[in-house]
Amino acid sequence: MEVWRPAAGLETLRRRAMILAEIRRFFAGRGVLEVQPPTLGPPAMDPALESLAVEGVAPGGGRRWLQTSPEYAMKRLLAAGSGDIYALGPAWRGGEHGRWHRVEFTLLEWYRIGFDHHRLMGEVAELAAAACGPRPVERISYRDAFLRHAGVDPLEADENDLAAAVARAGVSPGWPPSGRDTYLDLLLSHVIGPALGHGAATFLYGFPASQAALARLDDADPRTARRFELFLDGLEIANGYHELTDADAQRRRFEAERTERRFLGLPVYEPDEALLAALEAGIPDCAGVALGVDRLVAVALGARSLAEVRFE
Repeated sequence: MEVWRPAAGLETLRRRAMILAEIRRFFAGRGVLEVQPPTLGPPAMDPALESLAVEGVAPGGGRRWLQTSPEYAMKRLLAAGSGDIYALGPAWRGGEHGRWHRVEFTLLEWYRIGFDHHRLMGEVAELAAAACGPRPVERISYRDAFLRHAGVDPLEADENDLAAAVARAGVSPGWPPSGRDTYLDLLLSHVIGPALGHGAATFLYGFPASQAALARLDDADPRTARRFELFLDGLEIANGYHELTDADAQRRRFEAERTERRFLGLPVYEPDEALLAALEAGIPDCAGVALGVDRLVAVALGARSLAEVRFE
């Protein structure tokens, strides 16, 4: 009888374990506390994310959802006075299948008190260098990247201009796009992102305000948010924010996401009142980032897919 062997190979799994150990040493050296947030909780509000429900696990046999990110729980800890924290463990997002996507994946998320998004970019670059080796660091604004690689201004172009840019790039989504952000996401995933991070650790910052997610808007240019992404070898590795700490603003964003979910025919969830209560109690000024560990390991080891670096 043939013996089952992991697709990644045992030597690859050993090298992966060494990178995970290096991540923990990195934070231990900076006095950042490792925490283990619950993996079951409320659903994600973002219409781009699909939460997976688990029945019978809530009090009274109700439903909970596998977490797409530990963010909400970690922000409750920040409000309780935890100080700098990080979590390293599994997360789940429905519908994520492909060469660089998995429904279950390993996520590293951390929060640094007193940091803004620019300072956090520096620390993310240091961690990436510890895992993958040193590279030059490049920072480019979202607007400049779109002008350079897609020939369109993402802050000024209307929907027709963006549709034309998608057509020029030869991108065929396979479904009818709707709205500016849909076209921007198509250009970012098919044109901009694959061109970034070659020979450098490239940070893309200054996302449109409509894509702020849980980031603050930038006082210097309110059309943009204090949000960044890291790209290595054409792959998005991390997504970070100068965190929004205004409970009223966060509630308004949740309501906007509920409206969009309703428009798209997606399940519409109630806002996470525990997170809103934490924001009302007071979360310190901080920046946070979520980093895809499987992708980081793949870059570090020169793998061609996530399957080559995971135990599946």
